[in-house]
Amino acid sequence: MIQDIWEEVYLMASLAVDSAWLPLPSESLCRSFNVCLEEANPADILPALEAPMSSVSDNCNIPKPPPLPSKVRTRTKYSKGPLECSFVPNETKNTWDMLFKEGYGVDVCIITKDKSCVLAHSNILSIASPVLSNILSQSKVKHGMRYIKIPGVPHDAIFLFIRFLYSSCYEEEELRKFVLHLLVLSHSYSVPPLKRVCICLLEQGWLTRENVIDVLQLAKNCDAPRLAFICVRMIVKDFRSISSTEGWKVMKRANPALEQELVESVVDADSRKQERQRKVEEKKVYLQLYEAMEALLHICKDGCRTIGPRDKVLKGSQVTCNFPACKGLETLVRHFSNCKTRVPGGCVHCKRMWQLLELHSRMCNEPDSCKVPLCRHFKEKMQQQSKKDETKWKLLVSKVIAAKNAVGPFSSRRSGLS
Repeated sequence: MIQDIWEEVYLMASLAVDSAWLPLPSESLCRSFNVCLEEANPADILPALEAPMSSVSDNCNIPKPPPLPSKVRTRTKYSKGPLECSFVPNETKNTWDMLFKEGYGVDVCIITKDKSCVLAHSNILSIASPVLSNILSQSKVKHGMRYIKIPGVPHDAIFLFIRFLYSSCYEEEELRKFVLHLLVLSHSYSVPPLKRVCICLLEQGWLTRENVIDVLQLAKNCDAPRLAFICVRMIVKDFRSISSTEGWKVMKRANPALEQELVESVVDADSRKQERQRKVEEKKVYLQLYEAMEALLHICKDGCRTIGPRDKVLKGSQVTCNFPACKGLETLVRHFSNCKTRVPGGCVHCKRMWQLLELHSRMCNEPDSCKVPLCRHFKEKMQQQSKKDETKWKLLVSKVIAAKNAVGPFSSRRSGLS
């Protein structure tokens, strides 16, 4: 804020100085020509800037703005994640930690599961947790103390919970030991900072096959969707071993709806996996058809090692061909030329060759000058086909073209065309 004010004052002062130097329009025009036509000497310009006219000498005494404040890093060398990073000075945290541990001026006694007591200050608890604030407002004061109960939770877990409310301090070993209790407490008593710390710890490698079912149920009850998603993903990935754990058996008896939900998730994941594999295999087929189209054009136009048009000199079997499908297509062309049952439907290999020729014809944009056999013939045949067959062929062509576009211009498959 101070820097912004200084910059604004400096800018206004600079405008005032500049306005005092503004000449008349005719003078400005003459000076412009002089500057443009005459070569200025830097030694003459510098003194003029340093010693301005007396009419503006008062404005030149404006102090310069102070430099920008340096970036001070208050974050010490901590590891990534919210578990160990803090922008609060350690002295402040230690002061609040000592206030809790020494119990000076406490007015609240929290009775735990084993009938022991954790002392605290009502004002701090009310500020840190709206739920505790409501509970304390309804409790009665006896001999200057308010007594509240937190049942079902061990004493050490409550001690860690109240300590976090004071200073956000904790021992990581203790946090790992009572993280599930603290997750429930942070959700039940509305303490989002502690809840984030617990969720982060659970997400960072604390989950195992034995406890993932328990953590999933807590995540659903404590409104932690990301943690629940991570648990479900882990269960789906290792369903066979997790479904044989004790936690799964207990959940199966106590919460059959959750079991059904997890089983459906496993089935859906398996279906999606099979669908992805099917699409991958389908894409491979279309890519092979695209390679066959390139190889067919290559053989009929340029010729390859041992097969090609009559007006081309064959390259010989020792030459390496850059088209992957050329060898297989060469064998198919040789069979097609020598087969005695060449009619469509009579021979499986010939039928495949007929289909390749028709596919090429449908993809070819220059049938009049194309050197692939029967290209123009199939173009004329298209007009006589039914709409059903035409739709199937159009779909096939679009799939092959999509595979062609997916290959990209830098693929090795295109090296033979260059």
